[in-house]
Formats: sequence, C-alpha cells, structure tokens
Amino acid sequence: MARYIGSVCRLCRRENLKLFLKGDRCYSDKCAFDRRSYPPGQHGQRRRGKISDYGIQLREKQKVKRMYGLSEKQFRLFFKRADQQKGITGTNLLIALETRLDNVVYRIGFVNSRTQGRHFVRHSHFLVNGKKANIPSALVKEGDVITVREKSRNIKAMSDALEAVVRRGVPQWLDLEKENLKGTVKALPVREDLTMPIQEQLIVELYSK
Repeated sequence: MARYIGSVCRLCRRENLKLFLKGDRCYSDKCAFDRRSYPPGQHGQRRRGKISDYGIQLREKQKVKRMYGLSEKQFRLFFKRADQQKGITGTNLLIALETRLDNVVYRIGFVNSRTQGRHFVRHSHFLVNGKKANIPSALVKEGDVITVREKSRNIKAMSDALEAVVRRGVPQWLDLEKENLKGTVKALPVREDLTMPIQEQLIVELYSK
C-alpha cells in the first residue's frame, strides 16, 4: 500500500485548513500552517484561480482522506460501506471514520495524533473490553471500554498526550478516566458531534459521478 512519507504540514497548507496531523505542535506557534497559510510549492502564493465544481468536490474528499490518514483504496471502501447502509450516506461515512480505533484513542487523549494512534494500536498498546486490539481500522461500538495495557502505561508519549488533551478536549460521546488510563464509548457520535468544517455531501456527489 502506498504511504505518504512527505511533510504532513504541506497537506494542511494544500487543503487550506489545519488538519491537526502533528498533534500538540499544531497548537503551538511552530505550526507551519499558521506561519505560511498558503499552498506549498514555488507558485503557492500566486493568486488563486477559479475552481470547477469537480475541483471543489475533489478537494473536499482529499481533505477528509488526509485528515483520517487513509489511502484512496481504504477511503473508497469506507464510502462503499456507508452507501450500503440505511440513512444518509455522507453522515454514515463520517461516523464510520470517527469510530475507527486509531481515531478513538486520539479523540480520548491517549495519543497526540491519528498517525501516532495508528502506530500505537498496531503495537498492541491498547485493550478493547479487556482483549488485545491491534487493528487500527476496527470500529468501536457503544459501550466499548478502551484501556492502556499494563506494560504500556509508562510510555512518555502517552503521558504527554494526556497532559495536552485539556487543550483540545474530549468529545461528548467519549469519556476519559485519566487516572485509570481508561476510555469509554458512551454513545456513537452523531453529525452534530463532528465539529471539523466538512461538507460530506460534496464527497457523495464526487463518488456518484
């Protein structure tokens, strides 16, 4: 599977939105997007031309895909599943992405970014309902309890993330017991819980062509 290994700050600048891909650094004055909030490249500061409807839809898809750190194949698979479910396809898609295990451990505050969450999940640092979980794309359910493994509780990166979680907060659909290194999925998220500026209908229109 192709994996992006370039500067993630370029992705934020390309999408003209802070995607919070570098964790706590994105909240500091070192954030590259705050210092250079124009597209990357030699002609990044030139005047922006008119974008077609297709271009707008494509940029929205790229933004969400990059936000959650997925490949094109993975993202298309999530969309296909969302389209087959009952309800609104765009909302189904966002809820599925939000309930991925790598995203949930980030939202709870165990890690500083989704990338770090993916890495920690793959290395089996978390338990879901007391059982080892090492698949980042696994979807959590209402009532699931995520805890940090006993052997992983002294990892400095995790301690730093828990200290920084105050800055971004924990979503209402999740609960964090900081002292016990325990998180609970109180309920599945609804569209109102997703506060990032996402226009999911544009993604639906793009894939419906």
